[in-house]
Amino acid sequence: MLRREVVILKERKMIMLKKISKDDHRKYNFYNFKELGLVIFLVLLCIIFQLINPRFLTVENIKDLITNTAILSILAVGMMLVLVTRGIDLSIGATLALSGMTSALTVSKYQSLSPIVAILIGVMIGMVCGFIVGLLVAKAKILPIIASLGMMNVYRGLTYIISGGSWVSADQMPSSFKSIATSSILGINNLIFIAIIIYLFFYYFINYTRTGRQIYAVGSNPDSAIITGIKIDNVLLMVYTIMGLLAGLGGVLWVSKFASAQGDTATGYELTVIASCVLGGVSIAGGSGKIIGVILGSLLIGTLNNALPLIKVSSFWEQAIQGFVILIGILINVFVTRRARYNNLKRRALINGGE
Repeated sequence: MLRREVVILKERKMIMLKKISKDDHRKYNFYNFKELGLVIFLVLLCIIFQLINPRFLTVENIKDLITNTAILSILAVGMMLVLVTRGIDLSIGATLALSGMTSALTVSKYQSLSPIVAILIGVMIGMVCGFIVGLLVAKAKILPIIASLGMMNVYRGLTYIISGGSWVSADQMPSSFKSIATSSILGINNLIFIAIIIYLFFYYFINYTRTGRQIYAVGSNPDSAIITGIKIDNVLLMVYTIMGLLAGLGGVLWVSKFASAQGDTATGYELTVIASCVLGGVSIAGGSGKIIGVILGSLLIGTLNNALPLIKVSSFWEQAIQGFVILIGILINVFVTRRARYNNLKRRALINGGE
């Protein structure tokens, strides 16, 4: 009799494991739906825009689209790390402007300065800005939105102060500096080339390093992260510094691309970067986000920015359409989060029921 009960329990356990396996498989497909859905949405948009204006899918326009999206996607990678830790950085537009202005003023005064040095100057300024925000969040325990909002105004003010309210024009910049964003490597525009390097580096960093996994652990469950020995303060300080670094790099690339440095450069750009992340499936509640997602989210916004003027949509409608798309992305994000939570609860119930 006892042997028969053991056999029955084993059979129930096998059935339960099969159910869990099927549930995990469905959940895996569901998670990938975010990226797949974004790809399908992009393809449909491209088809619609091409039907309206046949010039949209020309090789030249596609190159322009990807090039113009490169800086946005670079910043989105950094913002993804911040959002994954349940944070936010509203200062990146001002950090970008300050870094770009500092580099532009430096090269305008020292015309023979190497472009590499100009990039390093911008990156260092950005790192310092990000580090300060990180200190306020990690050490002073100030809410990320408050800390970054305050420093946004400080950095924007510093940009106007060091420039004296004036701007650096193209004729004040050496051609070597302007070529940073306009020249090519192996036939690929430098902006795209730099963006690809950053994608690959951070893809490896977050997926195959201990520190990268700690970032997700902090965002998923801070209390559990502390118990396992993760120093949350150091992780937060690191992600905000990385965000500042990428914003500093973006500032140099921005000024080089447009051959102009102004005090109001990239005003409000932080919202576009955040939108790219949200559209790419990065959870604003923390703990979830992929590099491929933020790239696709950036491409979606870049596609809208590129195509809407081509089909003669007014600037007012451009903002309305972008806002509508962002809202859809947020709703999808909320739906996916709730669905994932439901799947986890269901899986636990199956396991507990089989014990």
